[in-house]
Amino acid sequence: MIAVIGAGAMGEVFVAGLLRAGTDPSRLVISEKRAERADEVSQRHGVRAVTIAEAARESATVLLLVKPQDIPGVIDEMSALIADGTVVISLAAGVRLAALESGLPRAAVVRAMPNTPALVDLGITAISPGSSCTPQQVDYVESLLSAVGPVVRLPEELQDAVTATSGSGPAYVFRLIEAMVAGAIEMGIDPAVAHQLVTQTVLGAATMAARPGADPAALRTQVTSPGGTTAAALSVFESGDLAGLVAEAMRAARDRGRELGA
Repeated sequence: MIAVIGAGAMGEVFVAGLLRAGTDPSRLVISEKRAERADEVSQRHGVRAVTIAEAARESATVLLLVKPQDIPGVIDEMSALIADGTVVISLAAGVRLAALESGLPRAAVVRAMPNTPALVDLGITAISPGSSCTPQQVDYVESLLSAVGPVVRLPEELQDAVTATSGSGPAYVFRLIEAMVAGAIEMGIDPAVAHQLVTQTVLGAATMAARPGADPAALRTQVTSPGGTTAAALSVFESGDLAGLVAEAMRAARDRGRELGA
């Protein structure tokens, strides 16, 4: 049995992704403290809603998708009930492996950081296995989480940097989209058309940059004629030190992750 503890927005994303990937609904349970939400997700996806204690007793794999501040209470409820070797995957930002392993000494713990494009199966998740995980268990976790996008493996000390890069990254892109749409509207383009122009441009550019061997700097150069319109726009970015500003923002996100973990 696979248990998803925490059936909020991201919890439901993983429920839906696991089902699309072929998991039998009878092998998937959810646990959610809000009864209305539990009923909603249960009915929408045909999975059973149970208590945390029931999920701990019944499941060989547990995904923790609760808020970081709720992790200690969930661990306390689970600790004495799970079987030896239960795979526990924590997707709570900032919660360290040491804390998870201390509270769940019988489990094989993995820390993971997904992102919101998992909603459309285009997410990416970084995982860091704990000391008790076998290679086979790590392979299993990678396969399981790939239901909503690619999975990469990184040492835990880089998880806060991952949070700042891909975890918070969609918000950076959304902010750029907001600004570009607003700029287009200011220049007279209809709002609906502006939204379509910008989102399709971002989608197309990201698709090009994601191709194997693609170099974003080279792609940028290809579209930037000396003295042309693109060069004029990029010079404004450079005068405002766009690269430095982005790096500063990412460091701020990383440092906040460290504070939350502490």
